[in-house]
Amino acid sequence: MKVLMINSVCGIKSTGRICTDLAEILEQSGHECKIAYGRENVPQKYQKYAIRIGTDWDLKWHGVQTRLFDRHGLGSKRATKKFIKQVKEYDPDIIHLHNLHGYYLNLPVLFKYLRESKKPVVWSLHDCWSLTGHCAHFDFNGCDKWKTECKNCAYTNEYPKSFFDASKRNFKIKQELYMDMPNLSLIVPSKWMCEVLGDSFLHNADLYMFPAGIDLNRFKPTQSDFKKKNDLENKYIVLGVASIWNSMKGIEYMSKLANDLPEDRYQVVIVGNIADGFQLSDRVMCLHNTDSIEELCALYSTADVFVNPTLQETQGLTTIEAFACGTPAVIFGSGGSADCIDNTCGVAIERGNYDEFLHMVIKACEKKPFTKDACIEKSKKYDKNLCYNPILNLYNEVLEKGQK
Repeated sequence: MKVLMINSVCGIKSTGRICTDLAEILEQSGHECKIAYGRENVPQKYQKYAIRIGTDWDLKWHGVQTRLFDRHGLGSKRATKKFIKQVKEYDPDIIHLHNLHGYYLNLPVLFKYLRESKKPVVWSLHDCWSLTGHCAHFDFNGCDKWKTECKNCAYTNEYPKSFFDASKRNFKIKQELYMDMPNLSLIVPSKWMCEVLGDSFLHNADLYMFPAGIDLNRFKPTQSDFKKKNDLENKYIVLGVASIWNSMKGIEYMSKLANDLPEDRYQVVIVGNIADGFQLSDRVMCLHNTDSIEELCALYSTADVFVNPTLQETQGLTTIEAFACGTPAVIFGSGGSADCIDNTCGVAIERGNYDEFLHMVIKACEKKPFTKDACIEKSKKYDKNLCYNPILNLYNEVLEKGQK
């Protein structure tokens, strides 16, 4: 079996690691896999899978079109046509879509090929951009226009940012493209996403719920001298990890934690890039985003508690990564994030209830009600082999269905 995956990145960040983990499982099972990606660098060990879509110039021009005219997913026409020629040469049996946003792909060109090829298509939805006329996340904003028709979008200043509102046009284009796909199977990672799909224009598609997994051979307790190097040996470490910290990810709550926790006993540490326009408390220690799993594991392992005050989440892989390193979590139960936590390894607080959030962070550090062993045991539920073998079974099912 030959599989082609398409995602914005390959081998880095949560969705990129999902793709390469799945590719390795496919390879171990005797199958062939390629991962088409649109941006950023690919780690050396995964370059054997990688096919680049377009160039850095294509990305920039697509970004300009998005910023000026809200054409995210409608640029990169020439790059996508060139990529389709490569797809035809590779001739995959299954095409597995992941994140199609990221300024690298033209949806009409791609879906025209998918319809004409009649190949089985599996699509893992890692966020909600595919269902809306603009936004990747809407729960945070309390918007439900996506249920009927996006228009007059109030959030064009959020990713993918635009000075112009074309949400009505974009919604209609997506709806028409997807509704004309007879061989489409959707995968979502949480119960919350199942409910979202049930209210969307994709409610009639074949739907499967498979949580995303992690590589437990790499995400594991790791020795670290972080506290010693930073003179923090007598302090509790409260850790947060995100690719980009903004209001949706709860950056204000991280600042508030740093200000409200006793400075002589606690240090709030965040990993990731800070979105433009946000001022953090000077009591927060900021570390640059890293694609090194070893560095992440060392930080997860040295932390006394992992926190995720996100206001929008489809699953919450960083929480699971922390568990795998033996660290309990205190999170907001936003979207699908509560699915991965129980009272053995942490707690999910009602979204926005800061007082309870603060209380449980202190309790987790000082009372230690959650054990390292219980956290590691919880993470085993998300072993990549357990999570991704059902996807291989799905591949076989859709192939058999297409042959009848």
